[in-house]
Amino acid sequence: PAMPTPRDLDLLFELGSLRNMPRGWRQHLGVDCASILEHTMRVAFLALIIARREGQGDEAKILKMALVHDLTETRVSDLSYVQKVYVTADEAKAANEMLAGTSVADIADVIATYERRETIEAKIVKDADNLDIDIELREVENLGHLLPAKWRTLRRKVRDEKLYTQTAKQLWDEIQTADPDAWHILTNKWLRIPSAGR
Repeated sequence: PAMPTPRDLDLLFELGSLRNMPRGWRQHLGVDCASILEHTMRVAFLALIIARREGQGDEAKILKMALVHDLTETRVSDLSYVQKVYVTADEAKAANEMLAGTSVADIADVIATYERRETIEAKIVKDADNLDIDIELREVENLGHLLPAKWRTLRRKVRDEKLYTQTAKQLWDEIQTADPDAWHILTNKWLRIPSAGR
C-alpha cells in the first residue's frame, strides 16, 4: 500500500471548508442559498439523472467529475456572474497545488477535463451545474422571492444557448412549473398511513 501523507488530511480539511463557502450569486439574491458543498451533492445526482435519461456517458467518470467540479473554489472562490466580468480564476493552478502530494493528485486531470467541456461527461456535469441554479431559484421563488422572475429571461437564454443535452433542456422546462413541496406533502403521514392519529 501507498505511504500515507499528511497532505491527504490537508485536502480533507480543505474540502470541509466548502461547507462555509457561500455561492457567488448569494450577493445578488440576498438570501441564504446552498453552500458549495451542498450544491455539489445535488449536482452529482442531477448529472446521474441526465446521463441515464440521455443514455450517454460513463457514470463513474460523471460522478467523479461532479464530485470535484467546484473543488478549487476553496482557493479561488465562487465568482458570481458579475465578478467574472472582471476577474479570471486560475483554477488549474489551484487544482494542482491543492492536490499535490495527496493520494488523489490525479483528480487535477479530472478537473481539467471538466473545464475543457469536450467530453460528454463534462457536458453532462456542466448541464447539472447549471440546472442546480434553476432548481434553487425555483425553491426561493416558491418562498416568495421576486428576483427569480427577473432572472427568468437570462436563465431561458442559458437553457437555449448553454445547455448541452436535450435532457437538460427538458429538465429546465419541468423545473419552471415544478412544486418544490410536492415530495413531502404527498408523503405526509395522513395520506400514507390511514390509521394515523386514531
